[in-house]
Amino acid sequence: MRCFACDTGIVLGSGERIGFRDECDRCGADLHVCRNCAHFDPGAYNQCREPQAERVADRERANRCEWFRPAAGEATDRESPERDARAALEQLFRRGDG
Repeated sequence: MRCFACDTGIVLGSGERIGFRDECDRCGADLHVCRNCAHFDPGAYNQCREPQAERVADRERANRCEWFRPAAGEATDRESPERDARAALEQLFRRGDG
């Protein structure tokens, strides 16, 4: 799976799961989020292909959805202008650190 926020690859061992409080080692973003889920689909009703899943208001924050499954391969919605703006802002502040 790939972190939706920074596109870093997250390696999961066989049978390993993403916990509700797990974070990306690179950027600190929550990992158990809709945008990292195999069921996430911006074009689907409730933006989720799992019909039994409850509605989640913020798809980029940790949630306790029991239907969560790590998305395979590429992060979803990689071309998001919001994600690109956040990445640019984070890079700007990183330059000031040293």
